[in-house]
Amino acid sequence: MFCIQCEHTMRTPVGNGCSYAQGMCGKTSEISDLQDVLVYVLQGVSAYALKAREFDIVDTEIDSYVAKAFFATLTNVNFDEARIIEFIAQAQSHRDSLRTRYQAAATLAGQPVVAIEGAAALELDTEKAALLAQAPNAAVNRGLAQINEDILGLRLLCLYGLKGVAAYLEHARILEQTDATVAADFHKIMAFLGSDPVDMNALLECAMDIGKLNYQVMQMLDLGETNKFGHPAPVKVNMKPVAGKAILVSGHDLVDLEHILQQTEGKGINVYTNGEMLPAHGYPELNKYPHLVGNYGSAWQNQQTEFANFPGAIVMTSNCLIDPNVGQYAERMFTRSIVGWPGVQHVEGDDFSVVIEKALSLDGFSHTEIPHYTTTGFARNALMAAAPAVIEQVKAGNINHFFLIGGCDGDKAERSYYTELAKSLPKDSLLLTLACGKFKFNDLDFGDINGVPRFLDVGQCNDTYSAIQLALALADAFECDVNELPLSLILSWFEQKAIAVLLTLLSLGIKDIRVGPTAPAFLTDNLLQALNEMTGLKLITTVEQDLADCLSA
Repeated sequence: MFCIQCEHTMRTPVGNGCSYAQGMCGKTSEISDLQDVLVYVLQGVSAYALKAREFDIVDTEIDSYVAKAFFATLTNVNFDEARIIEFIAQAQSHRDSLRTRYQAAATLAGQPVVAIEGAAALELDTEKAALLAQAPNAAVNRGLAQINEDILGLRLLCLYGLKGVAAYLEHARILEQTDATVAADFHKIMAFLGSDPVDMNALLECAMDIGKLNYQVMQMLDLGETNKFGHPAPVKVNMKPVAGKAILVSGHDLVDLEHILQQTEGKGINVYTNGEMLPAHGYPELNKYPHLVGNYGSAWQNQQTEFANFPGAIVMTSNCLIDPNVGQYAERMFTRSIVGWPGVQHVEGDDFSVVIEKALSLDGFSHTEIPHYTTTGFARNALMAAAPAVIEQVKAGNINHFFLIGGCDGDKAERSYYTELAKSLPKDSLLLTLACGKFKFNDLDFGDINGVPRFLDVGQCNDTYSAIQLALALADAFECDVNELPLSLILSWFEQKAIAVLLTLLSLGIKDIRVGPTAPAFLTDNLLQALNEMTGLKLITTVEQDLADCLSA
């Protein structure tokens, strides 16, 4: 195996990347290799999806499938080899179908049939051993002997950024938001990366194209969520348990949460969110359920302690799954959609009866703890409503700086930087946050500035779209460029969704972003220097130095 896509990547003096029997995330070398084969086959599907489009052949089912299956290879999503092999078989079937339809259309039109090489030509036996034999040809570092590490790093920046886009596309599809033009652009980038490009400028341009594409996808996702669940509004969320039977819902899928809330009505079961699900409480059509009693736990890396102590059923709806056997809660955990772990029961369809039965069979919480609250729900609509008051306080000199501190959380000790930074912010500044990085400081009391809350939880990682809308509104109000605002972005990354969001911000021309706690291992020193020269992107240093630099900019 060779995997270098998340912050847990092994780093050694002789080279970076997990390349042993098991990766740091817990996936085996065989799962990693099978995922590489899946990605390679999907790139071939995209190549023929593009050729088919030349003859107006558009298969929306295949468009959606490519993004969904690609999402399954993102960090901490699917560790079940049988499911990955099924994905490969279906991908190959889709590719062959598109190829046949393209060839027939080209022949009928009297045009030459183009045979696409590489991933599009790969013929696979779907037996495990045969698939693993193909893994070297599909590895993400294939051809390294013929290219330098900078080219490989750019390929991986694009590949991992596109994985993040695929995740958001799948989230949007579940909310009935699809777009044929977006799908075509996605296929174009997938096919390009499958051709093993070596031109640095073309790869840098591709990275920015991925960012622009993700901005469109986040807009689709925002539309889907607000159409279905209403615009989020600020709400206090209890972070402590309530006595009674319990179901915990983690991941990102709000539709699954709604189904669980509907199906548990009147059954005496309390429903809790976890991790990136916390912002669900802000949506009126979810918050209306009285048995959505609060949020339990914090960020993904604490699952093996927090889930072990949760006395109910657990549903993992999307990414951020880690080994449930460590805390011995696998028998009361359930996976959904593209998520998978060997031996953990997978729920197909929208019937959560098996989860409800499990919750009813378990003890639940024996007593109610003293409530402790955090506030969420400051998404696009709420931010736009608050913008006039914010602008007034800025003009009055009461608000002098904005900090966006967000992104992924993780278990490295260096991440205490984000807690200390939040604590050290000047009292005349506002703190916006999003994604699970918020758990580093969302239990703190930041107070307000003349009625304007200093702490604004924008939502999930994809809700970067909301933060961008506020920045644009402020820039418009003050008749300046976004980069001229007293706004500092300090981000934390862990996996591929964060890479997609970073590329989105860079593609929009936002400068001087700080990122940490470490640089992605696939980015060489040369690439970091190039990105710094292009965009001002830099790594975090110390709280004192970064804060001084932000405030003096």
